[in-house]
Amino acid sequence: MSIDSLLVTLGSPLSGPQLLALFAHYLLLGLLSVGGAIATAPDMYRYVVTQEQWITGEQFASSIAIAQAAPGPNVLFVAAIGWNIAGPMGVLATLGGVLLPSTLLSLGATRWGERRRDSMAVRSFTAGMAPLTLGLLLATGWLLAVPAQGRWQDMVLVVFTVVMMLCTRVSPIWLVAVGGAVGAWQGVA
Repeated sequence: MSIDSLLVTLGSPLSGPQLLALFAHYLLLGLLSVGGAIATAPDMYRYVVTQEQWITGEQFASSIAIAQAAPGPNVLFVAAIGWNIAGPMGVLATLGGVLLPSTLLSLGATRWGERRRDSMAVRSFTAGMAPLTLGLLLATGWLLAVPAQGRWQDMVLVVFTVVMMLCTRVSPIWLVAVGGAVGAWQGVA
């Protein structure tokens, strides 16, 4: 039995080389996910939606929204994207790719940095990562707001959410609930 026939049996629409390419791309993204996997969402979008066209932009945004609303780690959106691309094999490729390098790198770097925490290099590296992470998170926020452009009600909700997060200590779950209620209301209207 060939690998491709096994993949078809497992319900994967992708071939072995395509799954390997998906895994390799997410492996690379796992090395770049210093602000969490969500910080690499713009490149995930570029790869799976724009370049390979395995899923639509709406499926991508829905994967993130559903996974972020669910309890658990924020990396669940990677599994949802993988599921939408290729079912269980897509989950293994995307989630395995993102988690493997970050786990190994974190273990090694933590041990190394702990032994050298007072060195100038470690302190400089730590200070330099903050603006990089912030920039990646802003790019992700911008990407997730793109589907709302052109619909003034959605843009008001985006601006309201940003202002509430910056100016208050209200729990994000309440803002998710407001967004869900507005979405349900728009679906009915």
